Amino acid sequence: MRIKAVILAGGEGTRLAILTKKRAKPAVPFGGKYRIIDFTLSNCVNSNIFDVLILTQYRPHSLNDHIGKGRPWDLDRSFTGGVQILQPYKGHFDTDWYAGTADAVAQNMNFVRHGRPEYVLILSGDHIYQMDYDVLIQFHREKGADLTVCTIRVPIEEASRFGILDVDEDYRVTDFVEKPANPPGNLASMGVYVFNYAALEKYIQSDADNPNSNHDFGKDILPAMINDGMDVYAYPYGGYWIDVGTIDAYWEAHMDLLASPPSLNLNDRTWIIHTRSEERPPVRIHTDCTIKDSLITDGAVIAQGAVVENSVLSPGVYVGPGAIIRESVILNDAYIEAGAVVERCVLDKISVVGHNAKVGKIVPGDDDLGITCIGKNTHIPAGYTIGHGCILGTDLRPEDFSHLENKTLPSHTHLGYEKKKKS
Repeated sequence: MRIKAVILAGGEGTRLAILTKKRAKPAVPFGGKYRIIDFTLSNCVNSNIFDVLILTQYRPHSLNDHIGKGRPWDLDRSFTGGVQILQPYKGHFDTDWYAGTADAVAQNMNFVRHGRPEYVLILSGDHIYQMDYDVLIQFHREKGADLTVCTIRVPIEEASRFGILDVDEDYRVTDFVEKPANPPGNLASMGVYVFNYAALEKYIQSDADNPNSNHDFGKDILPAMINDGMDVYAYPYGGYWIDVGTIDAYWEAHMDLLASPPSLNLNDRTWIIHTRSEERPPVRIHTDCTIKDSLITDGAVIAQGAVVENSVLSPGVYVGPGAIIRESVILNDAYIEAGAVVERCVLDKISVVGHNAKVGKIVPGDDDLGITCIGKNTHIPAGYTIGHGCILGTDLRPEDFSHLENKTLPSHTHLGYEKKKKS
């Protein structure tokens, strides 16, 4: 079988707020040492799929640097596939930006067509999950499908966020509605598709010729194929899957890693999550520290008397003497100074929490706290209090906090960050 994987990795990810200010969503760090796209890439190579296109768009530089020629994933190949990273370019029309997911594929069909694949996997670069695509392809072939959609059951109260399918007893899709206000069910599309190449080419071209289309797989391609009576099937996926599309979901996915047993087993040697690792020294833990239910990555230093509970510490994180970190995600080279308290937070790279500052969970017993998110390279001054559910922008210096009354930023407020409309 000739299989090509196309990973859509161009998302701006506005709902991830400040974490995507300087990087594309698939390039956001995850799980201490990984980036989000590592999970989809690793699914490909673990499924023996080595012909991979990555379609980027928004701020692709960190993603390009991370993937490089694909060596950590054994994708530094040429004659037998390998990885190609493609960005929008000016063509016959006056545009250099993808109009939708289907348009991204349409603009790169020459590359998709190369090698004459029998099947094309359309994947998202911003989901956390482990899936054997070989099993998916076998399901697709056995059903004689033109298109197979991966599906998962979601809580009915969350179903309006997804495309919802209805299927018969043979898993053939009989109906589909995109993000319905009143969902008729909870069988949701994961945004993972396998196409017969001929069907993909036909419907991509038809969609490109339609001026009224949104040029989106979920909104346009899938409904068109169902309406035309094509053989569209739903593959029932029963494992862990999450779209880390919001700060809350991103934080929750990390807490899932810390569960006993974890929802996603990163220690499974039969399904390794590959990544480009940094050269860092071993973790250094000083005396009288308390560390519980946490992931601590190379290069981290935990000073005397510090407390780390239910948290993920990325490479190079420093936790000062007597500092406390609880239920938080701390990204690379963040610096938490002596006596600081960080609870239910996400701290981006190179951020600093000053001496005796308090960030995040402040009110004991309040369950509706919200996650506080601190932008890259932001320095919270000593002795300041940042409430729960706050968002701080990137590159803030101590003088940017000087106007705060009583050295306190109230809960659920923003500083140095203007919320964008959802993209």
